[in-house]
Amino acid sequence: MSGAFFLALAYLRHNFGRTAVLVLALALILFVPIATRLVLEAAEEQLTARAQSTPLMVGSRGSALDLMMNGLYFSADRPQPVTMTATEAVWNSDLAIAIPIYVRFTAGQQPVVGTTLDYFDFRGLKLAEGRGLATLGEAVLGARAAQRLDLKSGDLLITDPENLFDLTGSYPLEMQITGTLAPTGTADDDAVFVDLNTAWVIEGLGHGHDDVIEQDMAVSVEAGNVTANAALTQFTRITPQNIDSFHFHGAPQDYPVSAVIAIPWDGRAAAILRGRYLAPEAPTQIVVPDQVVQGLLATLFRISRVLDAVFVVVGAAALVAVALAVYLSLKLRADEVATATRLGCHRLAIGRMLLAEIFLVTLAAIALVALALGATFNRMGDLAIWLITT
Repeated sequence: MSGAFFLALAYLRHNFGRTAVLVLALALILFVPIATRLVLEAAEEQLTARAQSTPLMVGSRGSALDLMMNGLYFSADRPQPVTMTATEAVWNSDLAIAIPIYVRFTAGQQPVVGTTLDYFDFRGLKLAEGRGLATLGEAVLGARAAQRLDLKSGDLLITDPENLFDLTGSYPLEMQITGTLAPTGTADDDAVFVDLNTAWVIEGLGHGHDDVIEQDMAVSVEAGNVTANAALTQFTRITPQNIDSFHFHGAPQDYPVSAVIAIPWDGRAAAILRGRYLAPEAPTQIVVPDQVVQGLLATLFRISRVLDAVFVVVGAAALVAVALAVYLSLKLRADEVATATRLGCHRLAIGRMLLAEIFLVTLAAIALVALALGATFNRMGDLAIWLITT
């Protein structure tokens, strides 16, 4: 067989273009179903692990899936927000720890997550560099967010405007980055974390003003009330010089949050707390993320079975096309085979040479698939998170 492999390799090298097409075709036939299966398994692992680590979640009554995806993966599908009253209700129950989350805005296309310091302890998030949140207007970046934005401690990050013409008078906020989190392999790596108050400033519930009198922008001063002219602007960056001018309007218990992570003391406390949200007329609901994920995974499994069937059909068709290409190639080589026969080459030797060609092409395709999987294997988790949150 050494002679057959020598001749086969020489032929494949001579017809490099045709060989490359066959290798790529076979590699794609093998790579697509394997990569799809790996991504689905990574998505299942991500969904299950994050859901199991989150006992309960409180949010507005509606889609439990939207609530879970927004609260766990900061997805763009925003549930109807609840108010801080929902957070206070969990605390007042004396059954669980309440961690509010507000996910509505983005910065550099990364989700801005407003929360409390309890969230960092709950998720076990550690700083890779810099420090944590301390004052209004500061932000901490997840590992992937810092890499994508190419930012570090001391840099500035501006939130993305929701629309071109903001009629509410709120402006994008320029935030000071104070630290970067260590990689966790979860959705936290993609987030820009801020304090809840900072998120409400982005919302427009809190703002600061120029010193109207010192800046000569006052129209009139009557009975202590100052009326400013049109030159009055709101700060887009919170600094030590203007932080004292920032204030909030309305009652704090009415400020919005997307969801509330509830961490019960024990199983009994969890059961009692869930029972308090069973009334259908209640404006809020409580969900068990693990149960929601199991329903989602059941749907994914059904989709994967359909995909497997599609891959079998498409793969079979592709293999038929490759076989046809090989057959036509043999037809084109009829004169070559006839010449080899006249020179005394046995038909079995010609068959061994053709089999060696097919073996080498298949081996090259498998090697290419292995290289592609090796290069993308560490990114499967990132791709799974991207698919989950998109």
